[in-house]
Amino acid sequence: MFDWPLDWIALLVAFAALAFARRISDRLAEVQARLAKLEATRPIAAAPVVAPPLSPLQEPAEAPPMPPPLPELTEPALQPAAMASDDAAEQPPPLASPPPVPQPAAGFEERIGTRWVVWIGGLTLALGGFFMVRYSIEAGLVGPEVRVALGALFAAALLAAGEWTRRKESISQIAALPIANIPAILTAAGTAVAFATIYAAYALYEFLPPAIAFVLLGIVALGTLAAALLHGPALAGLGLVAAFTTPVLVSTGEPNYWALYIYLAIVTAAAFALARVRLWRWLAMTTIGLSFLWTLPGLDAGVETVAPHVFHVAVGFALAALIVVCGFMFGPAAENDEVEPISSVGLAVYLLGAMLVVLASFHDGLALIGFTVLVAATLAVAWRAPSAVGAVAAAAATVFLVFAEWALRDNPDLLVLPGGALPGMGPNPLGASVTSHLVTAAIFALGFGGAGFLAQGRSHNAVVPVVWSAAGVFTPLALLVALYARIAHLDRSIPFAIVAVVLAAAFAVATEALTRREERPGLSASIALFATGTLAALALALTFALEKGWLTIALALMSLGTAWIFESRPIPFLRTLAAVFAGLVVLRIGYDPRIVGADVGTTPIVNWLLWGYGVPAASFWGASYLMRRHGDDAPLRAVEAAAILFTTLLAFLEIRHAVNDGDMLAVPSLAEVGLDVCVALALAIGLERLRERSGSIVHNISAVILTGFAGGATVLGLLLFENPMISDVAIKGGLLNILILAYAFPAVLMLLLSYAVAGRRPPAYGNTLAAGALILALSYVSLEIRRIYHGPDLTAGPTSAAEQYTYSIAWLAFGVVLLGIGIIVQSQRARLASAIVIALTILKAFLIDMSALTGVWRALSFIGLGLVLVAIGWLYQKVLFRRQQQAPPAQPAA
Repeated sequence: MFDWPLDWIALLVAFAALAFARRISDRLAEVQARLAKLEATRPIAAAPVVAPPLSPLQEPAEAPPMPPPLPELTEPALQPAAMASDDAAEQPPPLASPPPVPQPAAGFEERIGTRWVVWIGGLTLALGGFFMVRYSIEAGLVGPEVRVALGALFAAALLAAGEWTRRKESISQIAALPIANIPAILTAAGTAVAFATIYAAYALYEFLPPAIAFVLLGIVALGTLAAALLHGPALAGLGLVAAFTTPVLVSTGEPNYWALYIYLAIVTAAAFALARVRLWRWLAMTTIGLSFLWTLPGLDAGVETVAPHVFHVAVGFALAALIVVCGFMFGPAAENDEVEPISSVGLAVYLLGAMLVVLASFHDGLALIGFTVLVAATLAVAWRAPSAVGAVAAAAATVFLVFAEWALRDNPDLLVLPGGALPGMGPNPLGASVTSHLVTAAIFALGFGGAGFLAQGRSHNAVVPVVWSAAGVFTPLALLVALYARIAHLDRSIPFAIVAVVLAAAFAVATEALTRREERPGLSASIALFATGTLAALALALTFALEKGWLTIALALMSLGTAWIFESRPIPFLRTLAAVFAGLVVLRIGYDPRIVGADVGTTPIVNWLLWGYGVPAASFWGASYLMRRHGDDAPLRAVEAAAILFTTLLAFLEIRHAVNDGDMLAVPSLAEVGLDVCVALALAIGLERLRERSGSIVHNISAVILTGFAGGATVLGLLLFENPMISDVAIKGGLLNILILAYAFPAVLMLLLSYAVAGRRPPAYGNTLAAGALILALSYVSLEIRRIYHGPDLTAGPTSAAEQYTYSIAWLAFGVVLLGIGIIVQSQRARLASAIVIALTILKAFLIDMSALTGVWRALSFIGLGLVLVAIGWLYQKVLFRRQQQAPPAQPAA
């Protein structure tokens, strides 16, 4: 039927069948060896000695006199041994079984002569018949009638030889030897040739009408079934491979798909029946796989092949449901509500084939009807037989793929344009195929949703109701999204929002009804799934009805709403769902941090950033508060992390918006970096206080991250890249200028943070923060002096002697102030900072002032420094040292 490289295919089939037959034969040989060993080791009972019967007149002879009794043993220690010996003497000795005869291992020569040669011979016979038919066709040696007759005679001869050898082997009464199953191989070859002959007479030469061909192929299939019952799995495997490869080996240039799929239907039915009778799982799965592969040829041939392809998958599905599915109709017996893999996979494979037919035919009406019927049949079979419940999940997945492909095929721009179709692009939303898909989607949604709810409580296996509920929730939501993408082009749509609200209400009613039922296996998970569907449908409704930033706000509020619902309906999965909504919002801002694109607005603070980040932050903080009352777990930590993230981003983005006049893409400036450092430090202080009460690891780690961010921004931004002494930043204004925001405020906040972590984190952590505060404070003082002498441009002009003297005086004064604070509040850290500043001043005096200053400025610098140092020494002696002295002992009275 198909002009493919027949020689290569035949060779591959031969090798595959050879390997398969060898494996089956080895297994049979192993079983035979075990049986022979058991027969050899069976004990042989000795024949009892029977006395000759007495005549009625003959009296029995007198018994011989008994020997005198042995004297009794008086030793107590020997009495048990004597008794044991008497008991042993009374029992007859056991009959020893002959040792088993060891079976010598088959050598290389024996394997070749008894197995491999027979396997290759059987395959050669089958392939020889196929290739003889092909050669006769190509060379025109004989007419079609003669070809068919010779093929039939050859098949009959092979079948007769197989049956004759089987009968001779059974009559011989010779112990089974580990040799190849010659009768099975001959019968398999004859069966394959018979299949090819009948099929060629029908499809190639049209000698047989469809009815007679159908009957003859059915007879051959039934004969194969009967023969495999006698000859074992080797015949089944070889016959199956030969049957499914026959349409390839006996081919024609004009494919007839109806003939092909009628033939395959008969083969599949015979193979399934054989697998059912002998309970050969491998045979059922192999048949399903080969049947699916025959679905692929001709999918792109056009609409004329849709009907036979639909027939093929429908018949295969029906046969699998009737014969293969455990606990349904004629299938094997099912265990207690267990999901059986072959039952589920078998139906899922044919659903996949039906889905491919729909996609390849561009959603042809007949293909869509056939697919719908198979999905409905899957639900019916799984409802009756829990062993096939796994196919319900496959049905839901294929339904989603069909509708998703339908939406994207007519809207390819959806894959590249996140905002939807451009004006003028895309098909008419009211096209001819929309109505049929709407009706089909409604049927699927009602079927999956209703079955998912009604299936609760019908099974003792928790997996079964969970699969039903998952499919009942996922399928309607997925269909709604696909229809929205296809018809509304991802734009705002109130009708779809209304449908989503109705779906949410239906899921809510189902959730409430299930919570009132008594506890059954899988009920908790199913309740969680329906509750998830409720919230997901509400989220979709908000998505359909709202635009841009409002969607972000709505999804964030869904997290708070989920946590609130958990208060009255403590379903564990709701906590996870609150975290999922938080994750969706995070992904949303990752896609567009500006929330509404370029339409953020120019008003400081009160703009879309406030709503897009502030409302989600408040929602996540509220959700975390409600969730923390019921324990600390991973969902709570995720929501807390989202709350901290949105709070931080709100502050950072509002600063960027305000500093850069609404330009969110501007280069960072000194003011922005300074304000960012202030915000990070303030948030770190708040989190340090909060973690004392909550004990949350998220608050702990977030405080460390924000502190690290502030430190990095201080070093890289304030002290290096944005430093006015290095960059061209202009410091405008008087004493109230940008230096206060960039250096003074961060210094104060860093100092406060060092006190907030004192005693709660390692000492090095707080000391590092205190050192950073000191560096920022000195930087602020120095930069302010620089601005006074040089104006807005701190890099312009040389440094004068007066400026150098001012630095020394300011540093010295700053050190004295720190010392005074340390004395007043009794802070050793402040006194240590004072010592560091004064030490820096001394170094500056000797290293810089001594060479840079001249005249009166040098003298004043050293005089002032000396006076201050003397005063500091006096202060330490009279104040600090005196406080540490003990009161002198009282003198005794004279």
